[in-house]
Formats: sequence, C-alpha cells, structure tokens
Amino acid sequence: MASSTTSPVWYVYGVVPANLSPAAAPTGLDDSEVRVQRSDDDAPAALVSVLDGDRYAPGAIESTSGDVDWVSPRAVAHDRVLTWASDHGAVVPLPMFSLFSGDDAVRAMLRSRSTELASALDRLARGREYALRVYRVDSELLDVLPDFSPRLGEIAATAAAASPGQRYLLERKLETEKKAELRVVTQRLVDEIVDALAPHAISHVRSPIPRITDADAARGVLVLNAAFFVAPASLNVFQRTLTTLVERHGDRGFRFDFTGPWPPYHFANEANRGA
Repeated sequence: MASSTTSPVWYVYGVVPANLSPAAAPTGLDDSEVRVQRSDDDAPAALVSVLDGDRYAPGAIESTSGDVDWVSPRAVAHDRVLTWASDHGAVVPLPMFSLFSGDDAVRAMLRSRSTELASALDRLARGREYALRVYRVDSELLDVLPDFSPRLGEIAATAAAASPGQRYLLERKLETEKKAELRVVTQRLVDEIVDALAPHAISHVRSPIPRITDADAARGVLVLNAAFFVAPASLNVFQRTLTTLVERHGDRGFRFDFTGPWPPYHFANEANRGA
C-alpha cells in the first residue's frame, strides 16, 4: 500500500456468512488483499480490503468518480470479489465505495444490521441471479410483422389479392402501419417472454433500458433488460423454456443475450424484488 498521511480506510465489498474462508479470494481494489471481517462467531461477516486513506478520502473519490479510466478497473475488482463470493455461497453486495473508518466501524455496522443481513443471506442462498437482454432487429421483424398482428395480416392478404394499382396503395399503407404497430408487437412479445420465464424463477426484475453502447447497437434495439433469481433445482427448466423462446423468435427479429450466474445485485434488497 502506498504511504498515506491519513489513516487507512476499510472498503466493504459485501456481506457473507461468517464461515466463508478468504484463502482463495481474488485480489480487490488496487490489488489489495481481501479478508473476512467478523463481528461475532455466527453473525454475518464482511468482505473487506484496507485501502489508502488519501486515495479513498471522500473528496478524492468525488473528484475522480467521473473519470472512467479510474472507476472502471475498480468496478471490475469490486465485481470480481463479489462474483467469487457468490460462487461460494450467499452474498449481499454493497455499493461501490462503501467505506468505513476501521474494523470497529465495520463490526458496529454488522452488529446493528445483524438480523436484517442474516435474513438476506438466508434468502439469497436459495438461488443465483441471471441476466437476460433481448434485442429487436427491425429489418427482420418488419418482414414478418404481419404474422404477429392480425390487422397487418389482413392488410397483407388483401394486398396480395388486389389488382396492381390497388396493391401498390395497400402495400404503402402496410408499410406505414408496420411502423405504428412495431412498438405494440414488441411490448406484447417482451411481456410474453417474461411471463413464460417468471414461473421458473423465485423473483425477477425488469430494469430500465440503459444507454446503448456501440456493441449493443450492432445487435439491434434493446427492448428487454431483465434479471431473474433462479433456484438451482429450477435452472434446467428455466433454460429449456428460454431455449424454446429463442428457437421461436431468434430468426424472427429478436436476439437473446443470457448471462450468469452473477452476484445478486438486483435481489439483495427486498424492495428490489419482482414477481
């Protein structure tokens, strides 16, 4: 650790069962050692690193929090530690830069929230988090949109049977109606996807659509950003259901991106749980 003119700070990644061994834990922020800070023998414990007090003073963090090059490796390290912990049992993730003045302050937090954290660990031990993103490829979906919309299907059938002059007008109308119907069909299909998967998950959350990156834009328009909390015993049927959805819609204008397991970022707090 670099020399510091102030006392070091205790960085808490998350809360874990007291019996978790840190022996094989990855390095944390700034390649620091990750340790398990316990308060009482059977009470929840914290995954912590001791960091430089100058570098992680409130003012220093505030001044660098907008610097992607500074935040990004620390976000990767934060996630790396939590992913390791979730691979070994339940973990309650804490937000980045959850800082404490020392081990006494960490123990005080663990004791004051002992009942709440123990309950959360018990709940989170029942499953793992998986992420599902669905993208819409407009050039493909517009071609098959009449298959999803009886109204468009009727216009398409009428156009196919019409005289050349009428057909031109009906086809122009069909193209206009397709653009108006695109959002309606998309929402209905997204709802159907979630409704098909939700019975096989303990909980689920539909999150706001984030700002699109260049990589995402190349896949299409992001129309679903969801997380599912799935019990191990239900994972196979969840994946089979998802496979059926991919086979049904994957070549008809939709792309599926399924990843995980992840730390339970969306399900650590009761208020974040969906049903």
